[in-house]
Parts: sequence; structure tokens; C-alpha cells
Amino acid sequence: MSRIGKKIIAIPENVDLSFKDGVVSVSCSEKSMSLEVGSDFDFIINDSVLEIRRSSDEKEIKSKHGLFRSLVFNMIEGVSKGFTKELELHGVGFRASNQGQKLDISLGYSHNIVFEVCPEVKVETQTEKGSNPKIILKSYDKQLLGQVCAKIRSFRKHDPYKGKGIRFVGERVRRKAGKTTA
Repeated sequence: MSRIGKKIIAIPENVDLSFKDGVVSVSCSEKSMSLEVGSDFDFIINDSVLEIRRSSDEKEIKSKHGLFRSLVFNMIEGVSKGFTKELELHGVGFRASNQGQKLDISLGYSHNIVFEVCPEVKVETQTEKGSNPKIILKSYDKQLLGQVCAKIRSFRKHDPYKGKGIRFVGERVRRKAGKTTA
């Protein structure tokens, strides 16, 4: 049996969870998410604790047991607390600003990059003197938040020689030595 799939999930008081016709729905205040699981899994709720059991030991069902448990856990965590990721711009003249959901990034190209962020992800920028500009992204959907971060990072991947580029706060970039003279 899957070690991750066997773990139980604690459901906070303000979160509503329902399972009907193979679709799991999680909602809290204004936020709601749903996931199509199918009829191969049973969702058992006892005393605000969720347990996911599979109907058979077929290879395909066994392989999805831990996956669906993780996805449901991320949905519950997202609607109750939310997720936050911070990106940092490393480079001379690199700047970031936002107006609403439009992110304007200057990354050393001949033009600024204007990126329209989807409404489920909230954008905030910080620029302090003496430190690198930061882009703070918040959302209740972990998968969507990761996709937006990956798209923003793809505008300027970090360089292993000079260290320029976009990276997560606290991420360490392995630097290369470069050429040496004889």
C-alpha cells in the first residue's frame, strides 16, 4: 500500500469537503476547488479527519493512490491557508513593478516584458534600496502558482557564470569558474 496514500488528512473547521460522482470538491469562504478522481477511491470522513481508500489493488489504481491524496491535501491547504512564492531578480538594472495583475519586468533586453497574470494569482512587487527586487506571488492553487513562477523564471534563466537571472528567494546557484588564462 502507498505510504503517502495511507496518511490521514486533518480537515480544518472552516473547510467544506464533499465527494459526489467521482468528483472531490473543497471550499472555504469564497475559494473553491474540485478534482475528478473517479469511482476507484472512497473518501471516508470521521471527526474532521479524511482517509482515502482504494477499491482494488490493480497497478494503475495503486499508482494513483498517493497522487490523489497529495492533490486533495494541497486543495485543503490552499483554500484554508494559501500558498506564497517569492522570486528575486539578480542583475544590474533588473527591475519589476506591477499595476493590478500586469507585471512589468525589465531584464536587460531592449524592451520591458509585460506579463498578464491570471486572476487566481495575486501579484506584489517589492523594491528596496540596497537589495534585489522581489516578486511575491500568492494563490490558493499550488499547481497554478508553480506554473506562473516557471513562466516568469523562463524570461531570464539564471546564468551559471555571472549569476544573473530570476530565482527563488534563498535558492543557491552553482557558479562556474569560466575561462582561465595560460
